[in-house]
Amino acid sequence: MPPRITLTRLLLTTALAGNVLLSHGQQGPARGPGSLPPGRTAGALTGTVADAATGQPIGYASVAVLDAAGAPVSGGVCGRDGQFALPGVPPGTYTVRVSFLGYQDLVRPGVVVPADGGPVALGALPLVAAAQKLGEVVVTARQALVEERVDRTVYHAENDQTTRGGDATDVLKRVPLLSVDLDGNVSLRGNQNIKVLINNKPSTIMANSVADGLRQIPADQIKTVEVITSPSAKYDAEGSGGIINIVTKTNTLRGGQLSLDGSGGTRSGTLNLNGGYRTGRMGFALGGFGRAGYNTPGSFTNGQLTTDPATGRQTRTTQAADTRQNQLFGRYTLGWDYDLDKRNSLAATLTYGTRNATNYQDALATTTAALASPGPPTTSVRNVKTTDDSGTIDASLSYTHAYDVPQRELSAVALLSRNNRTFAFNNDTFAASYAAQLGASGNDNRSSNQELTAQVDYQTPTGPNQLLEVGAKEIRRTVQSDYTYYGQLANSQADNSFQYRQNVAAGYAVYTVGLPQGFTLKPGVRYEYTAIAADYDQGPIGNIPSYGILVPSVNLLRKLGNGNVLKLAYNRRIQRPSLQFLNPNVQAANPLIQTEGNPELRPEYTNNYELGYSTLLKQANLNFSAFARNTTGSIQSVRTPLGDASYPGAVRVTYANVGQEDAYGGSVFANLDVGTKFSLNGSVDAYYAVLRNNVPDPRYAARNAGLVVSGRLYGSYALPRHWGLQVFGFYRGQQVQLQGYQSNFATYSMSLKHDFAAKKGSLGFGAENFFSPSNTVRTEISGPLLAQSSRNVQHITSFKVYFSYRIGQLTAEPRAHKNVQNNDLKLDENGGGSQGSGAAPAATRPAPGAPVPVPAMPTAPTAPVAPAGSPAPGTAAPGSGPPAGAPGKRP
Repeated sequence: MPPRITLTRLLLTTALAGNVLLSHGQQGPARGPGSLPPGRTAGALTGTVADAATGQPIGYASVAVLDAAGAPVSGGVCGRDGQFALPGVPPGTYTVRVSFLGYQDLVRPGVVVPADGGPVALGALPLVAAAQKLGEVVVTARQALVEERVDRTVYHAENDQTTRGGDATDVLKRVPLLSVDLDGNVSLRGNQNIKVLINNKPSTIMANSVADGLRQIPADQIKTVEVITSPSAKYDAEGSGGIINIVTKTNTLRGGQLSLDGSGGTRSGTLNLNGGYRTGRMGFALGGFGRAGYNTPGSFTNGQLTTDPATGRQTRTTQAADTRQNQLFGRYTLGWDYDLDKRNSLAATLTYGTRNATNYQDALATTTAALASPGPPTTSVRNVKTTDDSGTIDASLSYTHAYDVPQRELSAVALLSRNNRTFAFNNDTFAASYAAQLGASGNDNRSSNQELTAQVDYQTPTGPNQLLEVGAKEIRRTVQSDYTYYGQLANSQADNSFQYRQNVAAGYAVYTVGLPQGFTLKPGVRYEYTAIAADYDQGPIGNIPSYGILVPSVNLLRKLGNGNVLKLAYNRRIQRPSLQFLNPNVQAANPLIQTEGNPELRPEYTNNYELGYSTLLKQANLNFSAFARNTTGSIQSVRTPLGDASYPGAVRVTYANVGQEDAYGGSVFANLDVGTKFSLNGSVDAYYAVLRNNVPDPRYAARNAGLVVSGRLYGSYALPRHWGLQVFGFYRGQQVQLQGYQSNFATYSMSLKHDFAAKKGSLGFGAENFFSPSNTVRTEISGPLLAQSSRNVQHITSFKVYFSYRIGQLTAEPRAHKNVQNNDLKLDENGGGSQGSGAAPAATRPAPGAPVPVPAMPTAPTAPVAPAGSPAPGTAAPGSGPPAGAPGKRP
């Protein structure tokens, strides 16, 4: 029977072990020959510890030398290569015991050290993997709904059940610093010039309208939303307001899993199927999502007074109609990744998205009267139908090489994104004062937006607490728009074709360094060069010069002694106009408000300054931030009377680089956990905006200023028997616009959820705005030539039932891949753009920081404790750690 090792003897082994460093092993000083009887010389034991099944060496296993009574004589820890050498062992017969976590102990009795000393080679000592299954330690802690990081705010959407059965618009309403109006338009600190990424990737789904793109992404598949308020130079210079990165849920671990989600309600229904499988070096992910929107009645009224700038004649027009809309979205994803070896990996994604949206204005009644004319007003009644259909393909391939040096990495990514869109409207006038107005008229506009991107990034440490990041990128954009008119519109509008090509070449360098006193400094610089060409069928459009821009960024972080964090940031951003602003196609679904793009628009430039402070006050997390933003060359809408006799009182809306915008404000966020069941958090955002268009002509000059306040409140409570209750409310105050304002509004929701089948399934009930059946938004515009008042009413009360079920089991945790990012197009604040798909998940790769089960340690140690200054069993010595995946190494 092998001698028994007690904890006391193990500790004594640590104190008395005499080892010498050999073959990377850990050892202490050998006994001197004077400690032995005359004629007897100390010997040495050598050997290699290996896995019995694979023959691979096991680094940092513990080796103990015991005498006949089981008392420790010598011992130590193997090196990284599994070899050990234990000198200074007196002559005699001993038992050698080898131990390592996850393996059965190896006991070899009868090891003889001869009287004349000399080395004794034990050869290979094979360890057999332990057959027993370690228990699992379950760590219970509620993850905060909102997390503050150095340059961003992270909203953990997967913890919010009030958005179940909705889309990304519903999720973004809950994110601090963001504001979402009833049309789905998103603003960050009052700025709608933001770039939305999906899993760190761009998509032409967002090329025309963020509002339309967000409606396609299911809320149930969103893991987190990252609001990057201080992007470093590593990011594209685009997005003057900041960057929003939507991270979707993925089957990130080894094994297979299939999940089914669905919902049905009074306003919409969804169905979502996702699966993932990973085995060996390869992983796959496949998903399909469908969402239908229905039963969305509303109403629209508009009144405007226009003044002809040439004659001074005034015309008053009133309009009213009932509204409704039908929407159908689809999103289908395929992801694949493959580890070539432990240093090199590939990942590919393919996504197709489709959107079919139809909006109706039923019996749109229009009355127009010339104030100086004694004649009767003209009237008309028409049905307006607008269709917006699109499909988007996103395909990407990435390669990542990890070096032996920690944090040194090279990655290359290629991305193809293409959106094909058909926008059409039809006005069917069935009653009118003049017979010439009867009949149908409309517009068909087919367009495409294609982006081809290549990017290379390299990062390497340059010293302790220092990291250098450099990279290069090129984006090639090609836009095509073909449009035709018919009916009455064909009398004043000509068919045409518009082509727009834009190439952007960029390079960046970012340096991160840790400084004394808890400071971290991250400066960076980026240079982008843009070349543009645009033309009609008849020839080129003017002279649009190329331009370059240098974009610096600085982030400074200070960790205070009490755990509080102070941060300061500056960055310069650029905003290029998107297709919606450039497209010269006249959109006149409502002939009294006709919109036309401007192909000669230039980019706008923004300087951002930010100061933030985070602290912990008892059970509450508090975050305070202040910002200042200055934008020059701002792209703003210009409204002028159309002056067309066929459309008396009509207004033409176009765009120009005539504006300057300044904003100063701040936000406060608080999160409070009371016990383990109740959580409450909320935030308040406020800013003072100053808008002006810098037009010298007093008839068109405009200036406005005002305070805008918004806030949100979220609460959750864990009920018995796996039930949970969550509530949410949002309020946005009056919005300041260049020539007027938009009224305030509020939304709220409640969700009750029940988990079953060991949390593999869930069933929930939700309700939104159940005490207020409708929401009215008023818009007022005032100027020397135009006064307009409009009102949109939406019926938003809804009730829904949702369910989900998951089968399969996943384990392990592979590493994540790099992704490409395009952040460089100004988007239409009025919505109504293309609809496609976001990027696919990177197959079965994990999100950073994904939790994994923690194996329980044995109640008593099974291996000697390493001497002081040596690594513990199963851990690496400083600077010489084992590679990932070393035998016996647990995550």
